[in-house]
Amino acid sequence: MVLPYNRRLTRSSLLRWSPLVLSVVVTTAGPLAASPLLRERGGESARAASGPPTPASATQAPREPAAKPTAPLGPLVPNELGRIPIVEWHQVVDADGTYKVSRERFRAELAELHRRGYVPISLADLLDKRIDIPAGKSPVLFTFDDASPSQFRYLERNGQLVIDPTSAVGILLDFIAAHRDWTPRGVFCMLPAAQAGHAFFGEKGIDGQKSEWRFKKVRFLHAQGFELCNHTLWHAHLSKYSDAVVQEQLARGVMAIDSAVPGYDVRGLALPYGLWPKNRALTRAGAWYDPKGKREVRYRHEAVFEVAGGPARSPHDPQFDAGKLPRVPLQGGTRLSTTLDAMDQPGGKWARYVSDGNLATIARP
Repeated sequence: MVLPYNRRLTRSSLLRWSPLVLSVVVTTAGPLAASPLLRERGGESARAASGPPTPASATQAPREPAAKPTAPLGPLVPNELGRIPIVEWHQVVDADGTYKVSRERFRAELAELHRRGYVPISLADLLDKRIDIPAGKSPVLFTFDDASPSQFRYLERNGQLVIDPTSAVGILLDFIAAHRDWTPRGVFCMLPAAQAGHAFFGEKGIDGQKSEWRFKKVRFLHAQGFELCNHTLWHAHLSKYSDAVVQEQLARGVMAIDSAVPGYDVRGLALPYGLWPKNRALTRAGAWYDPKGKREVRYRHEAVFEVAGGPARSPHDPQFDAGKLPRVPLQGGTRLSTTLDAMDQPGGKWARYVSDGNLATIARP
């Protein structure tokens, strides 16, 4: 959760967020480690290959915690009209709490999804109806709200910049490196200018994060294959603002992302607190006049994420509505296994999407 924010961010201050050019190291194994990077293991560095450096985890993540085994499901019948869990994480920290999960739990949830046959997809896959996963597998869409340092944290090691392996990004990339049937996919719902370090994953020394690292983090996520999502400028309660303020919040959120990744197409919006503005149509499209740049800034969101509601309908379902996508929030008091168990109930209302492995057909139960 993000505290109310009282200051305003200008276009000129956004443009001053230039990232530092720093060397980085990688320690993950598998496909991610195959790129031309400087590697560090146990304090020993290997010779760097040619090519631009890319951040990755600082050290190997701890071994996955033992997960409670689930009963084998047996062969799953293809059903591409089934439900898709859009899971929602906020802070990944020491212990569970409101809008918080422990690091151990986060690792266990990734392991459970993998063990039960889920494969991460992108928002683009969902919106474009191109869920290209192996037969018998089920899609899952990861979403991360609020852009906190706990999601993506850098460390400085001997003058080099590395990803903290205990941050959500570090944990996720290490898990993907160890499970080659997964690729980096997920949606980061961005706050450019909120309090408590919720400003493109940290600023002003909060949690050890420097302001000049913000754009570097956003660009790294984009380069890895993750997607960027609007979450307003500073986590605004859209329900209490005028149409003009709502459009300013959404347009400036898109402007901030564009400043980090020029030309990026922001296809999704996550509603802060799950609250809709009075004019719901403004979540999908609108405009705001930028007095500094003397231009009109337009935005268009194809998808709008709610804060809860259970697994989403398949994009092949006639009732699918990208403008109102429910999610599965994970925090203290909620358990992923509860939703996944319900999705495995034969004939249940939340029966899971199961791929037939063929994009040219839509498998029906």
